[in-house]
Amino acid sequence: MSRSQIVAEHLPLLRRYARALTGNQASGDAYVGAMLEALLQDPALLDERHGARAGLFRLFTQIWNSVSINDLPDLAPQTMPSERRLSNITPLPRQAFLLLSLEGFSEEEVAFILATSVADTRKLADTAGREMAAEIATDVLIIEDETFIAMDLESLVKSLGHNVIGVARTHSDAVALAKNKKPGLILADIQLADGSSGLDAVNELLRVFEVPVVFITAYPERFLTGERPEPAFLISKPFQPAMVSAVASQALFFQRNSKNRVPRAATG
Repeated sequence: MSRSQIVAEHLPLLRRYARALTGNQASGDAYVGAMLEALLQDPALLDERHGARAGLFRLFTQIWNSVSINDLPDLAPQTMPSERRLSNITPLPRQAFLLLSLEGFSEEEVAFILATSVADTRKLADTAGREMAAEIATDVLIIEDETFIAMDLESLVKSLGHNVIGVARTHSDAVALAKNKKPGLILADIQLADGSSGLDAVNELLRVFEVPVVFITAYPERFLTGERPEPAFLISKPFQPAMVSAVASQALFFQRNSKNRVPRAATG
């Protein structure tokens, strides 16, 4: 397999990780773009001691730790409000937490990616768990048409200290519930029971009020193509509880200062 094929194989999930880490599609993709430029200039930067995937994540981490997001010229300032800037958060613990919980790397691989020890990796993950557990609990809307998956999500959400305001199986149910109860977080399947789209339902809601959204799908690669606006927070089916916990915490982390704000009217 060629170098370009190796990169292409792992790029969609690297982009997912970058967005979860930054809380923003534009900034996440900008960091991945910076990594790809560095790799094109010097292919020897890819360290494959723990495999190509871990090597790409390691190189991304080196770029992430060395390039300030505010120094990326193509990133519009309005994409990262002041309360979400990375200088205000603890990046290393969240990197360890996401690499373990979202991406499924082993502790040894995470230690390699972050250039640290296994013992320090465990400490970082524990620190992230404590920081995220300290976030304020919120009301959650679940948009999911499969009964058992919805039950699992509801149980998990409650175990994290949140309140479930309802489970919607269709586009219309989701819109009605959300407009009536104003959730602080939405967990949404993309393909719903009546053939409608959870993505369309969420987009309709986001025109009314601002809320963090985590999408759940069996086909994440279909939504990580770079060809259109894409979800910043995406979970693959089948999912592990730790993955849902990690990504939901990330979504709330970045939205904590903007819960349920009514968007300003568009100008121009």
